Amino acid sequence: MSRPMRLGEMTTVEAAEAVTGSPVVIIPAGAFEQHGPGMPLATDQIRAEAVVDRVVTALGGRAVIGPALPVGVSPHHLAFTGTVSLTSTTFAALVREYADNLHRHGWRKVLVVTGHGGNNATLTTVAQDLLTTHPDLQFAWTPVTALAAEVIAGMRVGEVHGHSGEAETAQMLFLAPHLVHQDRLAAGARSRADLGPLAGLALRGSPPTLTVRYDRLSENGVLGDPRRATSEDGAAIVDAVVRRIVAFVEEWLTT
Repeated sequence: MSRPMRLGEMTTVEAAEAVTGSPVVIIPAGAFEQHGPGMPLATDQIRAEAVVDRVVTALGGRAVIGPALPVGVSPHHLAFTGTVSLTSTTFAALVREYADNLHRHGWRKVLVVTGHGGNNATLTTVAQDLLTTHPDLQFAWTPVTALAAEVIAGMRVGEVHGHSGEAETAQMLFLAPHLVHQDRLAAGARSRADLGPLAGLALRGSPPTLTVRYDRLSENGVLGDPRRATSEDGAAIVDAVVRRIVAFVEEWLTT
């Protein structure tokens, strides 16, 4: 399997050729935030980059990997040491300027793959703004884990699961096992009985939506039980995510 094409490894001459040869730029976006006692701060970026690498490789030169967005919107994790967060305004500005510069050089299809759910609302806002400022630019974005909902439904997940839980840990065990401290993995909130009144309201799963800090949801920053995760589950999740994104881009390239 050939290496994925990375814009940052090209010369300016090669980049000019890629505008027509590789008309889709895919940008991996993540976060720099706590992922419990057993996983690294860059978990979301590591997962996004791994997915993008596989997608671009599968597309066989029809897409190129653009500059990464390794720090995201994570104010809800700032109570945990090491977390670095951008405001939604700053993150939006970065995405817009990336898109504007790529557009300036001729690209008209930009896809952001985000491993961090906290980026979703800002990416939606940017997409709306670009409809006005860059009407000939097609800007798309997608989360990672949510694309494998069927796989995750078949895993042993608790009533409460999510951040640093079974699905994210499984992906890291598959993609970067050397960065997972399996002896430190610990369960967080696993059921509604583990949640206080405020946390229960925030995690009820239907509107109205209440946003709270993660230290109000889980003492160790974990939702679910990462000890249940397996590399095999992680491989199934990543495979499902990559297949769905590749199918989208292939259809996109025909429009």
